[in-house]
Amino acid sequence: MFQQPNDDDTQKNAHRQASAGAEKLGDFTATPRMLMISTLAIGIGVVTTYIAFALLRLIGIFTNLFFFQRWGTALVSPAANQLGAWEIAVPVVGALIVGLMARYGSERIRGHGIPEAIEAILINGSKVAPKLAILKPLSSAISIGSGGPFGAEGPIIMTGGAVGSMIAQLFHLSSVERKTLLVAGAAAGMSATFAAPVAGVLLAVELLLFEWKPRSLIPVALASVTAGAARRYVLGIGPLFPVPQHPVFIGPDGLLGCLLAGVLAGALSAVVTLMVYASEDAFLKLPIHWMWWPMVGGLVIGLGGLVFPQALGVGYDTIGALLQGSVARNMLLGILLVKSVIWAVSLGSGTSGGVLAPLLMMGGALGGLEAMFLPHEGAGFWPLVSMGAILGGAMGSPLTGVIFALELTHDVNMLVPLLLAVTVAYGFSVLTLRRSILTEKIARHGYHLSREYAVDPLEILFVREVMRSKIVALPGNMTAGRLASDHPRQPLYPVVDDEKCLLGVITRSNLHRILQEGAATSERSLSELAQTDPMVAYADEPLRVVVNRMAESGFTRMPVVEGRDARKLVGMISLSDLLQARTRSLEDERKRERVLRIRLPFGPRDSALRK
Repeated sequence: MFQQPNDDDTQKNAHRQASAGAEKLGDFTATPRMLMISTLAIGIGVVTTYIAFALLRLIGIFTNLFFFQRWGTALVSPAANQLGAWEIAVPVVGALIVGLMARYGSERIRGHGIPEAIEAILINGSKVAPKLAILKPLSSAISIGSGGPFGAEGPIIMTGGAVGSMIAQLFHLSSVERKTLLVAGAAAGMSATFAAPVAGVLLAVELLLFEWKPRSLIPVALASVTAGAARRYVLGIGPLFPVPQHPVFIGPDGLLGCLLAGVLAGALSAVVTLMVYASEDAFLKLPIHWMWWPMVGGLVIGLGGLVFPQALGVGYDTIGALLQGSVARNMLLGILLVKSVIWAVSLGSGTSGGVLAPLLMMGGALGGLEAMFLPHEGAGFWPLVSMGAILGGAMGSPLTGVIFALELTHDVNMLVPLLLAVTVAYGFSVLTLRRSILTEKIARHGYHLSREYAVDPLEILFVREVMRSKIVALPGNMTAGRLASDHPRQPLYPVVDDEKCLLGVITRSNLHRILQEGAATSERSLSELAQTDPMVAYADEPLRVVVNRMAESGFTRMPVVEGRDARKLVGMISLSDLLQARTRSLEDERKRERVLRIRLPFGPRDSALRK
């Protein structure tokens, strides 16, 4: 009745099992459906490019109407308006319109855009209502056009995601495939807006996909590339912010300066994040409906714009001036004090707008101040370093921060300084903040989002590594009458033939019933009484496959067999055995040991010998 493991057989079969498993397994899990999803993603990239074009033109139209009372689509700065004190009323009127659109249209238009895209993925199965694709860009254009200190990237990311989701909903797709197309639209939106296709893909990976797999990365990358290529014909070619060429090597002093710039950018990232959500908390305490909150934020925008007009609007012209190193100290202080305050308050009020452009402006202003005491490395060097660093720190997306800054300027010589500063800022943020400015809102809605990606131990361990081979197996030709009542207890008993091939299984309760029935079943063989088509696990399978099979079938204990046809019994696996994989992972993280020891030539032992 007892199946004794044969160590020699186990050793002989180990290499054969590993070879057989290697033939069936691959590095990736992509299927041909990826080609169909990629084709749809390319179409989404083209559509999103025209949506980005339309949004930028809408912002231009509303800016010209609100501040200059004229018709025009060109992006202009509200700072040059001649409205005087009436300027205060413009953001209030724009905020009122946005509040009404949110109240009676869709509440989903409120916010940055990126957190809303994340929520659509996590909560709604990547399903976005079609009306959001119209209301989000329209409300954002009104908000920015009336002086809101926001960027266009957040709204276009959400709008591109909405378009991708809508197209996905027209086809028979899974939730994961809809997510891929939603993110493809979001990445294409960023690519088209900033001429930054690589940064668009990295933003998708670091913030939206929650995985690193070819099935999603390839369609998203193709959508971003398509939008980047189409942008040349629709919006023009980059770089968006050309800068003077900077030196290839900056020396130890410059690298130390980048380290300091990273620390300061990390600190500023933490400050602006806390400001935004402190503002949101303050609005929650107001005894008025949330529909009116944007008007309060609009009033703050108007007052700030009256004091410092350059704080109004997207501010692309100011970002360009910062990168040229041609901004006075008063303007740098105005950006850091006025722009940051009105941006935090208005964003906390729930109006519609993005965060990337304001963060770029604040990072550039910080770099402008740093340029006054750090080594001179060329015009715009420290503003560009700080721009990338604050993006990596505030958004918790270091690779996006580095590549985004490079694609905005096409200055590849800045790669090493940016990498150092962004990494330091990112490290500062993750040690001081539990969540980024983009994910804090999701947490406040009661959801937890982990942004640490690692290979699941269940993917790399096989069944043969954790299964139990010392088990009780019942001969199939044995009659029920010969069963002993004192057999070892286990929840599931495999039934095998003379060659130890699996015939079926008998549960503990069924075995107990058989023993109780006595004469009624005494002449029947166990192969007749067993369940002949049990759910099994294979020795050469990864544990992930077995976990999925358990989840689908509801069985948490399975016999392990070797060979798809003969099905020779080699062991048993249960849910508790699968936890061994987790235990090994925890041990790797927590167990600390000193592997190498340095022995001095004249240590204590040598001294004792000399004595």
